[in-house]
Amino acid sequence: MTTHGVPASGSDCGGGESFALRVIGYSMAPEFNDGEIVVIEPEGALRDGCFVLAQVEGEWIFRQLCSDEAGRWRLRALNPAWPDIPLADLSGVRGVIIQKALPGRRRASRRYI
Repeated sequence: MTTHGVPASGSDCGGGESFALRVIGYSMAPEFNDGEIVVIEPEGALRDGCFVLAQVEGEWIFRQLCSDEAGRWRLRALNPAWPDIPLADLSGVRGVIIQKALPGRRRASRRYI
């Protein structure tokens, strides 16, 4: 999944204010679809199962943060066509998705906190 509005590589989006991005692609379908808007809280609490924005190998991605029994973290796409991405640590995680909305459809909005 790609997003519009993410700062260029090397920029820091870790400020304290929430910001919105548009979902592009289908790696997080069916929960998050192409064209929907997600709101990210840069200082949101990280926990198993939350949806996050992360920078991995210089690329911004949107995935579900998951841990296993041994306490190892990975980024998981909801669409099984995309592989899991193992994480050495959580330093690349830049924010937690707190809400989604479909432009023009207020009732389609959903909160994740």
